[in-house]
Amino acid sequence: MSVSVGGVTISGYGSWPTPVTSELVVTAAVRLGDVRPAGAPRTEDTGVVWAEGRATEGGRIQLVRRADDGSRTDLLPAGANARTAVHEYGGGAWWLHAGSPGVVWYVEWSDQRLYRLERGRDPVALTPEPSVPRGDRYADGDVAGDGSWLVAVREHHPSEQAPATEVVNEIVRLDARAPSAPQVLVTGPDFVAAPRISPDGAALAWLSWNHPSMPWDDVELTVRDLASGVDMNVAGGPGESVTEPQWQPDGSLTFLSDRTGWWNLYRWMPGQDIEAMIRIDAEIGVPGWALGGSRYTFLEDGRVVFARSSHGFDALAVRELDGTVTELDTPFSVVASVRPDGPHAVVCVAGSPTAEPGVHRVVPAPAGTGEPGAAGVQTLRAPRDLGLHPETISVPEPIQFLSGDAEGNPRTGYALYYPPFGTYDAPEGELPPLLVVIHGGPTGAAVPVLSVGVQYWTSRGFGVVDVDYGGSTGYGREYREQLRGAWGIVDVADCLAAARTLAETGRVDPARLAIRGGSAGGFTTLAALAREDTPFSAGADHFGVADLAALAADTHKFESRYLDGLIGPYPQARDVYTERSPLTHVGKFSTPLIVLQGDEDAIVPPNQSEMIVDALRSRGVPVAYLLFEGEQHGFRQAQNIRRALDAELAFYSQVFGFALPEDEDIEPVEIENL
Repeated sequence: MSVSVGGVTISGYGSWPTPVTSELVVTAAVRLGDVRPAGAPRTEDTGVVWAEGRATEGGRIQLVRRADDGSRTDLLPAGANARTAVHEYGGGAWWLHAGSPGVVWYVEWSDQRLYRLERGRDPVALTPEPSVPRGDRYADGDVAGDGSWLVAVREHHPSEQAPATEVVNEIVRLDARAPSAPQVLVTGPDFVAAPRISPDGAALAWLSWNHPSMPWDDVELTVRDLASGVDMNVAGGPGESVTEPQWQPDGSLTFLSDRTGWWNLYRWMPGQDIEAMIRIDAEIGVPGWALGGSRYTFLEDGRVVFARSSHGFDALAVRELDGTVTELDTPFSVVASVRPDGPHAVVCVAGSPTAEPGVHRVVPAPAGTGEPGAAGVQTLRAPRDLGLHPETISVPEPIQFLSGDAEGNPRTGYALYYPPFGTYDAPEGELPPLLVVIHGGPTGAAVPVLSVGVQYWTSRGFGVVDVDYGGSTGYGREYREQLRGAWGIVDVADCLAAARTLAETGRVDPARLAIRGGSAGGFTTLAALAREDTPFSAGADHFGVADLAALAADTHKFESRYLDGLIGPYPQARDVYTERSPLTHVGKFSTPLIVLQGDEDAIVPPNQSEMIVDALRSRGVPVAYLLFEGEQHGFRQAQNIRRALDAELAFYSQVFGFALPEDEDIEPVEIENL
């Protein structure tokens, strides 16, 4: 409820009326994925193609082509969904070929087969129908220069419930134009990625790694001479993560490596030593949760345009021919999918603290013009118009705070703080409630881009702090490895420290601190609440991990040994798993908790949520539980996104004691034992 005093609207924090409703969050909302130029010279079949995940269409991914005249065309037929289940996280579900205008290759979500779609024709399945539904999954492909054949990652599941140990990841060769039987080129490693064909079709490069490593740990880059079958290890191995190999027209191979502690750019020419092209104390690469990414590309004149992350923020930069690096003058704070678009420009998916991601063409000023950093930006796919004035948007403020490591030694933690921001004043002396947000991964990062989901809270009077706890990416390998063997310790310490720092400095109400997170962030949320000294008085667990041992024994192949590095090898370290599991310490729980879960989640199965909910019920701890039908790991359907947000707000309103805005029809949520 709000009142007007002397012409100023007064409303308690959390109750501020706001245009940022759950309906606004999903209305016309899309998740922009990869973007690629669609060939040259320009024709009716060329232009730029990008992927849109549409919440109002059940979360399916459509491919959209924008022609040079600005017109747009949906490429996939009604109901088609370009999404792969390789590694469960997907990525690299579609690709193009410069010499094949009007053609797109994509993986169909419903059956995981690879299709070829030519303009004006129906899609043609290039891969055989597997004996097990969705048993052969494809991703991350590349088409040979002459357009006749392609390579792709194939993940084979021998049965619908095959254990992780029986799933096989390989690189296969296929006819690019007609159905064929896949020919296995690479098999043996636990994981393979980024198969890339040299310009002359004579060599194949790819990445591989083995359990218990993850793609940000120990990754090898291999090149095979296809005529002789001889393999050569180019880079990578223990202590080095390699990503994003790209062949260049001169026959050299470029790639990102963290051999110096940062994912920087290197070039290898057969018969020559590796050359460092870009060395900066910033991350060009990102952790390989999804396949098919691109954070750098070359212009025709030899300059490199790349995205780099420093202190939590991305920027676009250019490496000049003399090796100097200059940041480009763009508004972007988050950049993905950097691809060449003609000889002098790049396209990318990028956003800023006041604008959601869009598709943009960036044209750096020509070399030698005396305008370092100058760039023209053309928006090809604008972010949706939310009707929000930039001056009413809460912009993230990078903060640092003192925390501790697993042994209690002092260390610095990082976060992005979004203060409450709206057109209302709160009663005198009142401080805002705080949401501590925990990103997933845990090898992930806070994302400093306009999120309507964040503004949903800040515009109501909440402060939000998105924590880049030890183990997050964007701060170099040393910081990323602070979580090694310490998951559930370092991340929890940083989340507690961030909340306490904001409370002790008088920015938020210490009596109304909430913590929320999804997936790995859900685990950290539960671990932070399973402490007698927890400062939190409410929590929201989105498909989080409650029992580490159960997860180690029952999860998908990609992450089936991830916990070896975060906790210890299983079952040898069973006691550590038990000790770190929030379920073990449920007796210390007293904080009200809401749990949200998808019933088709293969990464964190529903039983993880049900175990913690049942335990809290039996102890009389206030708990609410919502299970969403047809959702996997992360909610994609519009009605479920809305219900999850509004239910969490309704939960906090009951726990913290504030009124819901009168002009919103928010469905109540039942809290047992409250």
